[in-house]
Amino acid sequence: MIVDFFRQRGAEPAVPEQKASATGPIMAWHGAGRVAWSPRDSVTLTRTGFSGNPVGFRCVKMVAEAAASLPLVLQDRAERFAEHPVLALIARPNPAQGKAELFEALYGQLLLTGNAYVEAVGGGEGVMPAELHVLRSDRMSVVPGADGWPVGYEYAVGGKRHRFDVREAPAVICHLKSFHPQDDHYGLSALQAAAQAVDVHNSASRWSKALLDNAARPSGAVVYRGADGQGTLNADQYDRLVAEMESHHQGARNAGRPMLLEGGLDWKPMGFSPSDMEFQKTKESAAREIALAFGVPPMLLGIPGDATYANYQEANRAFYRLTVLPLAMRVAAGVAEWLAGFAGGGLELKPDLDQVPALAAERDAQWRRVAEADFLTDGEKRALLGLPALPVEGDDDAG
Repeated sequence: MIVDFFRQRGAEPAVPEQKASATGPIMAWHGAGRVAWSPRDSVTLTRTGFSGNPVGFRCVKMVAEAAASLPLVLQDRAERFAEHPVLALIARPNPAQGKAELFEALYGQLLLTGNAYVEAVGGGEGVMPAELHVLRSDRMSVVPGADGWPVGYEYAVGGKRHRFDVREAPAVICHLKSFHPQDDHYGLSALQAAAQAVDVHNSASRWSKALLDNAARPSGAVVYRGADGQGTLNADQYDRLVAEMESHHQGARNAGRPMLLEGGLDWKPMGFSPSDMEFQKTKESAAREIALAFGVPPMLLGIPGDATYANYQEANRAFYRLTVLPLAMRVAAGVAEWLAGFAGGGLELKPDLDQVPALAAERDAQWRRVAEADFLTDGEKRALLGLPALPVEGDDDAG
C-alpha cells in the first residue's frame, strides 16, 4: 500500500538514483502530443468512418438506401418501355440479390471508396448478361496501358488475381467513379473528404469513454517533495507508487475512493473539465462536417445546433433534390450506357421522379404550371416533363 511505501523512505540511499524524466517531481504526466491522423486507405477509412462511426454509418445508409429505392424507368427517343431485357436484368440481377440490394451495394461502394465496379456474367454483343455483381472496390485495381488509358482491371482476393480485359466490346466491367481532380483512374470518396472530421469524432468518443472509465476526472500530477528538499524517488519507489495509483485510484470501479497522500506527496489537477473544453460542441461540429461531406442535412440525423431548414420536410426534400437524385441519375446513366453495349441501341435509364414521395409537392406544382401553359403543344409539354413523344399524327398541332 501507499502507507507502506512511505515507511521505506528511510532506506533511501544517501545519493538518490537519478532517472531521466521518469522520476522527476511530477509522477504522472499526461501531456498533449502531436496530431495523429488515421491512414487514408480504403480499408482503414471504411473501418473507422463506417463500421466504427455512427454518423458516417448513418449517412452512407441513408444515401444508399434512398437512392437504391428509387423506381427506374427505361426509355429511348421513341418510347418508354414497360418491359425490356434490361429492366428484367436489373429487377433480378443475380440469384442472391434483387434490384435494391444490388444498387445499395453499388452506392455504398461509391460513397465509401469513390469507385464502384459492376461485373457482367455471360452475355455478349446483342446478348444480355445472365447476372450482374457488384465487386469490392478495395480489391480492384486499374491496369493502365501504354497510353495511360485503362486496358483492364485486376481483382485480387485470397492471394489469387483475376484480370478483366476491357479492350473487347462489350466491356465486362462497368467502372463508376466520383470526380477526383488529381487522379486519372480512381474517384474521390465523400469519406476521404470527411476523414479528419471522422478522426475528431472518433477521438471525442474515445475521450468520453476514457473519462468515464477514469471516474470522469481530469488528469493531474502527484508531486513529491521529500523532507530533505529532494524531489526525486528511486526506481523501486517510483514503480510501487505507479502500481498503487493504477490499482487503487483509476477506473470506474475506484470512483470516489479517497486518495491517501503522506510524506510530501501532493495532488495537482492539470486537466480541463469537459465544460471548459466545450467538448460536446466539438463533437457535434465534427458530426456536422461528416454529414456535410455526404450531403445529408444534419437535421435528418438529429444533430443539434443546425437550423438551416425550417422543418424536417424541407430538409428531406433538399436531401433528395441535392444529394440522392444527382447521384442516382449519374449512376443510372452510366449503367444504361454500359448495358446498351449488350442490348444495342441508345437507352436512357433514370429515376422516375413522379414516384418519389419527397418530391410530391414540387411535382404537383410543375405539372400544374405545364398543364396551364396554353402556348405549348402536347409534345412540348411531354418534353418538359421528361416523357417521350407520343407517335400520334398531328400531335405537334395540338393546342
